[in-house]
Amino acid sequence: MQINLSNAVKFESRHNGPTEAEIAEMLEKIGASSLEELINQTVPESIQLTRPLDLPKAKLESEFLADFKVLASKNKVFKSFIGLGYYDTIVPGVILRNVLENPGWYTAYTPYQAEIAQGRLEALINFQTVVMELTGMELANASLLDEGTAAAEAMTMLHAVKPREKKNANRYFVDEKVFPQTKALLVTRAEPIGIELVFGPISSLDLTDPELYGVMFQYPNGDGAISDYSSIVAAAKENKVLTAFASDLLALTLLTSPGEMGADVVVGSAQRFGVPMGYGGPHAGFFATKEEFKRQIPGRIIGVSIDRAGNKAYRMALQTREQHIKREKATSNICTAQVLLSVMASFYAVYHGPKGLKNIALRAHGLAKLTATALSKVGLNVADHAFFDTIQIKMNEVSRERVRGLALGANMNFRYETDSIFISFDETKSLEDVKSIVNIFATEEGKHTLNLDELVEGLQLELPAALARKSDYLTHPVFNNYHSEHEMLRYIKRLENKDLSLVHSMISLGSCTMKLNATAEMIPVTWPEFGQLHPFAPMDQTLGYQELFTNLRTWLTEITGFADTSLQPNSGAQGEYAGLMVIRAYHMNRGEGHRDVALIPTSAHGTNPASAVMAGMKVVLVKCDEKGNIDIEDLKSKATEHKDDLSCLMVTYPSTHGVFEEAIQEICATIHQYGGQVYMDGANMNAQVGLTSPGRIGADVCHLNLHKTFCIPHGGGGPGMGPICVASHLAPFLPGNPLVKTGGELAVSSISSAPYGSASILPISYAYIAMMGGDGLTNATKMAILNANYIKERLAGHYPILYTGSKGRAAHEMIVDCRAFKEVGVEVEDIAKRLMDYGYHAPTVSFPVAGTLMIEPTESETKAELDKFCDALLSIREEIREIEEGKADRVENVLKNAPHTAKMVLTGEWTMPYSREKAVFPIAFVKEGKFWPTVRRIDSAYGDRNLVCSCIPVEEYATETELA
Repeated sequence: MQINLSNAVKFESRHNGPTEAEIAEMLEKIGASSLEELINQTVPESIQLTRPLDLPKAKLESEFLADFKVLASKNKVFKSFIGLGYYDTIVPGVILRNVLENPGWYTAYTPYQAEIAQGRLEALINFQTVVMELTGMELANASLLDEGTAAAEAMTMLHAVKPREKKNANRYFVDEKVFPQTKALLVTRAEPIGIELVFGPISSLDLTDPELYGVMFQYPNGDGAISDYSSIVAAAKENKVLTAFASDLLALTLLTSPGEMGADVVVGSAQRFGVPMGYGGPHAGFFATKEEFKRQIPGRIIGVSIDRAGNKAYRMALQTREQHIKREKATSNICTAQVLLSVMASFYAVYHGPKGLKNIALRAHGLAKLTATALSKVGLNVADHAFFDTIQIKMNEVSRERVRGLALGANMNFRYETDSIFISFDETKSLEDVKSIVNIFATEEGKHTLNLDELVEGLQLELPAALARKSDYLTHPVFNNYHSEHEMLRYIKRLENKDLSLVHSMISLGSCTMKLNATAEMIPVTWPEFGQLHPFAPMDQTLGYQELFTNLRTWLTEITGFADTSLQPNSGAQGEYAGLMVIRAYHMNRGEGHRDVALIPTSAHGTNPASAVMAGMKVVLVKCDEKGNIDIEDLKSKATEHKDDLSCLMVTYPSTHGVFEEAIQEICATIHQYGGQVYMDGANMNAQVGLTSPGRIGADVCHLNLHKTFCIPHGGGGPGMGPICVASHLAPFLPGNPLVKTGGELAVSSISSAPYGSASILPISYAYIAMMGGDGLTNATKMAILNANYIKERLAGHYPILYTGSKGRAAHEMIVDCRAFKEVGVEVEDIAKRLMDYGYHAPTVSFPVAGTLMIEPTESETKAELDKFCDALLSIREEIREIEEGKADRVENVLKNAPHTAKMVLTGEWTMPYSREKAVFPIAFVKEGKFWPTVRRIDSAYGDRNLVCSCIPVEEYATETELA
């Protein structure tokens, strides 16, 4: 037998599910002679690419990791004392290994199917409890994208809820000591919607101004100073002015909470609760407010409800996807939270508990106080304001530069501003670091360094009385029972075992693309060279990141057929907003700022109209025809009607209906004819890569969901990444950052807090592209289309497929019509819940068409897994048929009672008109590895009527073992 020394296994064969033999079987089933014939029947020939993708040759997994280690080594990990909302932290090993590095946590989907998501829902309600109790507020959401985003949402929410007396007020005062990246984001969000920002010192605040509706403070502020804002807040209330605080959860273990000062909203970042800096993200932003604003709070809220048996159960409360319900009337386009990072932060609080958190805060404060005292004794001018972890040393430019040189020589980064040096401490810093810092400044001053031992012995917490926290926090047992690693490990695993994720089975959510998140892609995420860099570190310390950004931008630009890419947006919806802001800036630069009409098909994602409104645009809806395509005549009519004010068309391609619309180039040409731009929603890029592209179809800008097409895992509902790619005429307007040069020459203001968004997860998409290569990515797209059409054919004759292309093919997803089953009392929700008994997460329910399932199998699933999923759906169809034929009761049947828990079938008398086996083992393969939902069907309406969004009360805790 000939030995082939080059016969290594390509990564592509690990990522793409079907084998050559399976491909042949599937093609036979769907009636195509070859994969090429199938693609030609699916993707219009007029938009197919005429050349292969120009990407580097695919690397083997081991080869990639070795090469990437070299790239990573170009990042220099200095000790960071920069602060500004980003701090080094210690990720407890039990959380690092069992959450961040665990696919059971990072491959789960957003918890819309709550019965199989009780574990992460409990972790999220723990997060909300931490935020509520430390901020002193009545309600918190389950996280936002970052601190700047949360601050922008606070500004717009307060504008929406301002009292009647201020109905015409549009002025928002922002303390000049708010973090600069947050101020930049406020500028971005305020201008398009007519909010007037005023930046200045608090001394210039005029609360009697009739135009003023809100005020924002940073506590502690950008200089590190802490102040008592109680009297200002009280005066603001008298003048009907609302107040927002940006704060620090660790500081609030020692400081009087903003809630106790009377704040209306408190925002910030949970990053320093055990989440690496990661050169800027991903991090969980937090948002806390008063219960009276519960209907306006952005994002997701986790609440306590009951299941069908009356047991306590968690689920997403209130406006779980507000923008899909309200569309252009939505107050926010928030679609992605930062669930994985919220979960990490909540476990960090559980592991350390209130005493542990307070000790960490005392240590950081103590190191800062010791340094300030020592530097004062050396003769330096240390600002005398009260502080938590950040000190300010006032110095002239010459002295500052000498200190900078000495600090860099000691591998330390301080923050340098016009007349001062700022030094921030965190839990990773030590007494030895203080000695090094004092030595640096003493050397610069030509003084002898100090012996710090006496100063250490005399350290005391001496905060101003009004600022010293007196109230308790985190008294619930969950924050006091799991401080040993063994108990913490068991708690994490207990929650993990309640959740269904990709480690169990295929998750076929349409438009959400739940594909393989390969281990080789994930490994670099926790390397310190990527995790321990501050986003505002000197550029020459981040050369590895810069090389990664350059290559990734080049690759994504090639894939999309455009000219340039911004990596800044932190989610798909934020990418939409970024793209629209770039279009807006382009029109304004051409003297056509009046162009403000966005045409949006009725089939579009709900975030599309919400993003358009946030960008200051007027939404005009365009009809779809009976085949689900954009109605060309209606589009042309609307484009003609609004030709003088047309800004853009927002289009998803292939359509949300799972079809490549053959008129797409005509659609784009129509918009361009009237001076508009075409924004393409990249949610369905999994059907385009290597076959066609946004540039090829005629679009001008698109966003990419890296957490969909490019393999960043969904993390239970975040992190996400939504870079935008643009044609050359839009490149000058790509978003910038106030502290790091990014974007184009005419950059719009910041979209995210960090210059490169969630930089530390970009290695995942980088690895995917590098290991797949151009051919591998193209083959992945073909496999996605093959898998979808195979499912379509297997379900044919049992479930109607709502839309197909002109040759009867689906794209990478399809819509299964379940509306006819209503005649026998079966709702699409019943099918979704029954799938849990088969060990599957439901496809996308009732979007974009009510009463349907949108199925997307992705390229990563094997034929065997596709067959099991289809067998489950066909078995459920037989269960429906039993109701249709009168063999099963319309009310007491396996669908209406689904899901079935172990407790339900194993305890008490069985009174159902069907067997226990039918309930929980409806098909043979289920017996091989049963996944048990932990609660029965949840009553969401009850939870909304009785809103509880924190941990179950202590008096009930002991009896709620299922939720403990």
